[in-house]
Amino acid sequence: NSTQVAGNHYRSEIQHWDYVIANDLGYFEGQITKYVTRWRKKNGLQDLYKARHFLQKLIEVTEAEQ
Repeated sequence: NSTQVAGNHYRSEIQHWDYVIANDLGYFEGQITKYVTRWRKKNGLQDLYKARHFLQKLIEVTEAEQ
């Protein structure tokens, strides 16, 4: 975690990938939490739309599995 690639919006006390691993999140859940976590520091509303897009896909996949 000491190597930083890209912007400061990725810097936080808890690295997102550590959060994803610690909580055993899948791909869609990881994307949702990534965009929701960084929206204020990076792309604003656009990141919230991205989070919603991934959430919609997660719902679609989950419904298809039931």
